[in-house]
Amino acid sequence: WQAVFDAGKDFNIRPVGLGARDTLRLEMGYCLYGNDIDDTTSPIEAGLGWITKFNDNKDFIDKELLLKQKEEGVNRRLKGFVMIDRGIPRQHYEVVDANGVNIGEVTSGTMSPMMKQGIGMAYLAKGFWKPDTEIFVRIRNKELKAKVVNLPIYNIT
Repeated sequence: WQAVFDAGKDFNIRPVGLGARDTLRLEMGYCLYGNDIDDTTSPIEAGLGWITKFNDNKDFIDKELLLKQKEEGVNRRLKGFVMIDRGIPRQHYEVVDANGVNIGEVTSGTMSPMMKQGIGMAYLAKGFWKPDTEIFVRIRNKELKAKVVNLPIYNIT
């Protein structure tokens, strides 16, 4: 611990807590168990199909269901979004379309210190997944405009 801080003294490094970890993982689009994924979601819905290997000689819980989801698609997907209107999205906030119809729920949200705007991830209904799709997050009974973005939300390149 001390060696790390001694080595970083010229860079004025400091310890950070879970708030920084949460912001950084959200900017990268990394899922957090209990927020973005849990026992009610599937890796296919969460965009984690790349870690779900369907080997013929390997069996695992819900393999048939997950294979069906991969082949036939799902009704909701976990997607990143960036707030257009000023506001900070939070977990469990409702996501609606331009007509106020519920199309999803925020799983994680915060103010991005790098982007200086609200960002988040939400499970969105089919038809609202494409980048630049306009969505609205209900924050304090107001529908604030956001847009769907590809992950990672913050891209250093």
